[in-house]
Amino acid sequence: MSLHRRPLRVLAASAVLALAACSPGGSVARVGPPPTPPAAVAGLCAALHKELPESVAGLARTSTEPESDLTAAWGGSAIVLRCGIPKPPEMADPKQDGVHVNGVAWLLEERDKASGGGYRFTTGLRLAYTEVQVDKEHATDAGMLVGLSEAIAATVPEGIASY
Repeated sequence: MSLHRRPLRVLAASAVLALAACSPGGSVARVGPPPTPPAAVAGLCAALHKELPESVAGLARTSTEPESDLTAAWGGSAIVLRCGIPKPPEMADPKQDGVHVNGVAWLLEERDKASGGGYRFTTGLRLAYTEVQVDKEHATDAGMLVGLSEAIAATVPEGIASY
């Protein structure tokens, strides 16, 4: 994975937060079964869960089903975070794109249209892998990873996850 510092070219640097008005109130994100990381990683994810922002890209935080310290969502299922996932095989591909946001390295992947499009961002060089899936409508806000990166940097130490 190439993790050189550069602007988020995948995300259109649109500062238009008008999309925030699309946040469905009171919705629940169905995230499937939460990851099953080792206990030490689950502890890091629980600490992260407490520090996650109440809004991301102007979308309010919503409940997840099932409820877990390993998952979080904003705007229903517009933005879904899962902490403690296994290492993605794409991390080993040096041709994959990556960026750094507030000291956190992210692997960038465009999701195929069959899975609804949008993007998947996965942290690297941290003791817990954290995945953020963003629908195509909300992937245009370049500031989306800023608050998430701040919370991750504060709670998940740098290193190579070994699970």
